[in-house]
Amino acid sequence: MQTPKLLSPRKWLTATSLVALLALSGTGILMSVQQSSAQISVAVGAPASFADLVEAVKPAVVSISVEGSQQVRRLGNENFDFQFPDLPPDHPLRRFFDQFERGNGPQGGQPRTRRFQAAGSGFIISADGLVVTNNHVVENADNINIIDDEGNEHVATLIGTDRRTDLALLRIEDASDLPFVEFAETESRVGDWVVAVGNPFGLGGTVTAGIVSARGRDISSNSYGDFIQIDAAINGGNSGGPTFNLAGQVVGVNTAIFSPNGGNVGIAFAIPASTVKQVITDLMDDGLVSRGFLGVGIQDVSKDIADSVGLNRARGAMVTAPTPDGPAGKAGIVAGDIILKVNGELIDDTLDLIRTVAKLSPETSVEVIVWRGGEEIAYQIVLVERVEEENRPDPVQIEEQPEPELPAPTSVGLTLIENESGAGLLVEAVEENSSAAEKNFAAGDVILEADGIALSSSEQFEDIVSSVRESGRSTLLIKASRGDQIRFLGLPL
Repeated sequence: MQTPKLLSPRKWLTATSLVALLALSGTGILMSVQQSSAQISVAVGAPASFADLVEAVKPAVVSISVEGSQQVRRLGNENFDFQFPDLPPDHPLRRFFDQFERGNGPQGGQPRTRRFQAAGSGFIISADGLVVTNNHVVENADNINIIDDEGNEHVATLIGTDRRTDLALLRIEDASDLPFVEFAETESRVGDWVVAVGNPFGLGGTVTAGIVSARGRDISSNSYGDFIQIDAAINGGNSGGPTFNLAGQVVGVNTAIFSPNGGNVGIAFAIPASTVKQVITDLMDDGLVSRGFLGVGIQDVSKDIADSVGLNRARGAMVTAPTPDGPAGKAGIVAGDIILKVNGELIDDTLDLIRTVAKLSPETSVEVIVWRGGEEIAYQIVLVERVEEENRPDPVQIEEQPEPELPAPTSVGLTLIENESGAGLLVEAVEENSSAAEKNFAAGDVILEADGIALSSSEQFEDIVSSVRESGRSTLLIKASRGDQIRFLGLPL
């Protein structure tokens, strides 16, 4: 075990003095710290207690309870919301999990609807009951209830959501004269005190405190990657709740945590107030968020690329290909251009370009400066409205291709497909409440024979079923295998 490093006596005295001064209440106190030869002035204004702040803002923070339904796969007799593990392609367990993903695993197959209940946090931003929370708190919700600080329950309706930023706007029905909070007008700085209020693990009205640990974090949970990192304790159920500065203004919406074990380890992420205000204002209008779209595929500029094109350093976003019929391509931007500025704002990298353009509305005219052939070239481009990926047609696909015909279930509830691994037919799915389900057939089983006849197609199997029925028999003899075990079963017809 590595021995902890102790502070030297001089440093210990300096640290002790700093802690003592930080404990003093009041503002405007300045402390001078001698560090090497530099004189640093540090403002000391931390409160001795957050109680007054909490008392002011807590009535506007709410708990959110939702009920809804979602599609899940059936594994055995239980329902699981299966999350595929991040395994490399050659991992020995990959094939095992693949079968569940395809619905071919033991006891698996049919997607089905499952009811669920969930809880999160939110905060009121207007006297008439507008409430901000995370999209993932209310996603797939059929019923949304809001519990205020006094324990009163209210029915809420969903005004709109934005999956890209994971934000949602609700309204408390028939509300008036409610306590509410406002967004901060200035950005918080690294080192600022923050207070989080929320509903972790269903324990409504929970308050934690910390500081802003970092800004501009990209955690790949949405398309814009601009998060405030805080070290206030955030846990499951805090999602959608507010982070306040010492003035009682909302500086962020708590959204995610970094955790190796699922609990708080002091690294939490909040959507900054500037982003929240922009999205919520859009949602207030019509429940939708519209964003500008430049129409370019981009990548970061490496040092090697910068050297090769004569840039003084790695900066900007390199165009890999303009989108067909997109505004950038129509204006004259080509693959290989490096976008350096948009409306005078310097572009550091691809994420910076995405954030910058996303803040602009469709039909906005912007000046885009690109680097090409060792010089800067200016283009005037009118942005169009961004179409979300899930609704955008494939630009490469010219004509619509017919969907492949899916195998139909047989009259006994078995969906059978060719067994690529050997003889017989593979059970792809089993219908609920069918005779096959009652006999515990499952996706992944292999039907080798029916009525003593080796099987080669689903049509052949159906013909055998019909033949057995016509003969007056009510049960079909099945030879099947599961893994390495072969068994015979009588299947009622």
